[in-house]
Amino acid sequence: MKKIFFLSSLFALSSFAGEWVGFISDASCGAGNAKPTAEAKECAQRCVKAGAAPVFVTDDGKVLTIVDPKKAMDFVGDKVKIKGALSKDKLTIESIAKAS
Repeated sequence: MKKIFFLSSLFALSSFAGEWVGFISDASCGAGNAKPTAEAKECAQRCVKAGAAPVFVTDDGKVLTIVDPKKAMDFVGDKVKIKGALSKDKLTIESIAKAS
């Protein structure tokens, strides 16, 4: 029983690498600004400029905290493809580029 608990604890603490497509939005509006409109992009950029943290919103609407927000600053309001690691709801960006 102790082995099972230890192994499940080990997996719960680990992160997994992957690729995700979604939008860089702001923590204030989250998924509300995760759409391909000029208004949503401008709103996300205003909120981030005013101090809201950038967040990543997956295509299915899940909002993830970005561990190093500086890597996402040039993409606020854009649909992006991210390679990185996910641990719980925290995303570590390895690479980021605009998605087509």
